[in-house]
Amino acid sequence: MTTLENRPNTALLVVDVQNDVVAEAHARDTVVANIADLVGRARREGVPVVWVQHSDEDLPEGSDAWRIVPELVPGDAEPVVGKHYGDSFEDTGLEEALARLGVGRLVVVGAETDACIRSTLHGAFARGYDALLVRDAHTTGDKTAWGAPPPDQVITHTNLYWTYQSAPGRTAGTAETKDVDFTPVS
Repeated sequence: MTTLENRPNTALLVVDVQNDVVAEAHARDTVVANIADLVGRARREGVPVVWVQHSDEDLPEGSDAWRIVPELVPGDAEPVVGKHYGDSFEDTGLEEALARLGVGRLVVVGAETDACIRSTLHGAFARGYDALLVRDAHTTGDKTAWGAPPPDQVITHTNLYWTYQSAPGRTAGTAETKDVDFTPVS
């Protein structure tokens, strides 16, 4: 039901599942395993998988810290989009990659829940995409030292509020890994 014309396809968007980003993340191994399951399912169903990889002064491009975790390997034909801001659309080639693939619906997974995941979800929704967050396939590190709630509460809260997002002509929502359906909402 996207507001984007001639964009009937769904893509799995894997955001920032990089060595240093998820090294200390809440339930890291479970989340990465769920993402791997979704990547495998998407590939088997012919659904595009699009990867996003953050870089900045603390995460220099080309470093081991910057690399996507070894459990997840982008396919040769799968777009890998570099970014420097929280929103994966901001000053990147993501929109162009999705347009080439005819994508109007995103299934979003990755890290970090309280930063790049939230920014990307809102960026997608504001740009007219349908955006499904996979409840058990995103994570974040512990930021309680800076006054944030514990990671499990951040994840729970994000799942709660994304379940009830709405806007004209677009859909949002959440699903567990096992319940993800890659067919577009009509």
